[in-house]
Amino acid sequence: MLAILLLFFGVLSRLWFHVPNFTPVLALALFGGVYLSPRRALLMPLVLMIASDLLIGLHDTILFTWGSVVLISALGLYLRGRKSSKNIVLASLASAVIFFVISNFGAWIMMYPKTWAGVAECFWAAVPFFRWTLLSTLIYSVALFYGYEVLAERIAKTRFAKALLS
Repeated sequence: MLAILLLFFGVLSRLWFHVPNFTPVLALALFGGVYLSPRRALLMPLVLMIASDLLIGLHDTILFTWGSVVLISALGLYLRGRKSSKNIVLASLASAVIFFVISNFGAWIMMYPKTWAGVAECFWAAVPFFRWTLLSTLIYSVALFYGYEVLAERIAKTRFAKALLS
């Protein structure tokens, strides 16, 4: 329940003002992969993206952005049995790179000339956004994983443990 509430936070985070690409979405997808059931881990971040894109507005690259988020959730599933501070940081970095490559590949396919110059132009134009994607994914991942563990430890000692941690 606590993990699902945090994913709901992800929908809301895309709706309020923020620096472009500075959202917890990728960190939440990774986090969901680790803490939710495999089915929910893949569906919840996708639902997050669909719900928020319906409110923000649909775009030509949604299949690429949604697909990258599902792939990041799968990375979280892989991380599940290997959770450590080092692996969380590495998976967060990998998540930002996965999103950057896949979403910009989609942008190139949809909006740029199908040449090497078009690829270069597309990815070069995206570099300023990558900085914020990388930074936000790292910050939110550390906050989510650490925060969840601290809260879960405290909640485990209460009568609400079964409801909130299942």
